[in-house]
Amino acid sequence: MSIDTTGGHPDMDYREHVRTYNGFIKGTIVLTVIVVLILAGMAAFLV
Repeated sequence: MSIDTTGGHPDMDYREHVRTYNGFIKGTIVLTVIVVLILAGMAAFLV
């Protein structure tokens, strides 16, 4: 994804912002997969 930072504030660290956002997205995906696996395990072993 390309972001045009020419009109942004000069004090904004856009590289760090994008890195943090990508980390958040990856963490959300991992957490979602873990929750799905836990729920599938509960459905298989507790029912």
